[in-house]
Amino acid sequence: MKVIVLGAGVVGVTTAWYLAKAGHEVTVVDRQPAAAMETSFANAGQISPGFSSPWAEPALPVKVLRWMASRHAPMVVRPRIDFAMMRWIEQLLANCNMHDYDINKSRMLRIAQYSRDCLDALRKDTGITYDDGQRGLIQLFRTQKQIDHAARDMALLDQAGIAHELLSPDEITRHEPGLSENRHLFSGGLRLPGDETGDCHMFTQRLTQKAEQELGVTFHYETTIEALDASATDIFGVRTSAGRMTADAYVVSMGSYSPLLLRPLGVHLPVYPTKGYSLTLPVTDAARAPLSTVCDSTHKVSITRLGDRIRIGGTAELAGYNLRLSRDRRELLELSFSELFGASGDLSQGAYWTGLRPSTPDGTPVIGPAGRFSNLWLNTGHGTLGWTMACGSGRVLSDRMSGKRTEIPCLDLSLDRYTTT
Repeated sequence: MKVIVLGAGVVGVTTAWYLAKAGHEVTVVDRQPAAAMETSFANAGQISPGFSSPWAEPALPVKVLRWMASRHAPMVVRPRIDFAMMRWIEQLLANCNMHDYDINKSRMLRIAQYSRDCLDALRKDTGITYDDGQRGLIQLFRTQKQIDHAARDMALLDQAGIAHELLSPDEITRHEPGLSENRHLFSGGLRLPGDETGDCHMFTQRLTQKAEQELGVTFHYETTIEALDASATDIFGVRTSAGRMTADAYVVSMGSYSPLLLRPLGVHLPVYPTKGYSLTLPVTDAARAPLSTVCDSTHKVSITRLGDRIRIGGTAELAGYNLRLSRDRRELLELSFSELFGASGDLSQGAYWTGLRPSTPDGTPVIGPAGRFSNLWLNTGHGTLGWTMACGSGRVLSDRMSGKRTEIPCLDLSLDRYTTT
């Protein structure tokens, strides 16, 4: 088939890669001047199947009420008249029960673990590098209550066959010696040895080059996607700032902007932007810096080593499509980093960034056909885990579009889960 992929973030580019590997003629369209210039540009840098969890957990409503009084809350809702946000929050709260949490986390673990395996195969096949590391991740618990709460997550990890181990503070510092001076701040940690790290922007741009040079994928940058032309059952073109483009099939991978493109067609995609922030700074003291990724469970902040840089990422803010940089969000990132890793990086040289994560109420991405349209496909809604789930999502969608049997169950990842009871 001739396929047009709308969006050149990490999810769109990996989708294009696997479609081209399957023999399709692929074109990618994006409004930016290059690949991975929005949400994929400066994310937390972790590929973390074991850390895949929905925000919608039973304790979330109480936590949000408590966070409302804190300047440095991990999650912030900016008051605004926004019916899409209100509907999304309503659906999020409906998932805040243990039954749905277990189902949603199991789905997320499945696609995330598969994606990590796909990335490993792709790395071996292409030799691609991206400041990557395979040294695991540590979820750091500052309180005994956090350790107790992790017991159910560990049971789900057992069911999914994901390696993990609960560590004491002394064991943690053997894996992350940079934490030694501040070991009094934490009570334990969950180590996920199969999790990885890497620069998503670097990976996506290098895979883009390989897709162009080795597989013949065409990329149209600085091209605004304006609308999809449709009949009752099919898409027959996409209108862009460079003119109308046609194909046999179309894939929407436009992150948080996917619902805006689909809404005029009557396709209601339950994706809303959750704004995240990051700081990227140079390493100044390698002995005190992280070796891989440390996730601060209290502040919901991840601190990741990327070569000679440190990436500090986190927070979730519901503020629509607002991309203004917030001072209090930077303070939270700096607070978590300073408490754990001190002066191992130069915060004054930190590059401050924000991006919009396309989040679903249940935390699971939307991968599969788009409603009644026979040739319209979706690969979006990955939230904070687009980098973690990108390769697996691209492979699953390519297999489905090619009429092949997928290597993992994936029907419950499609849009149908919101329309069937």
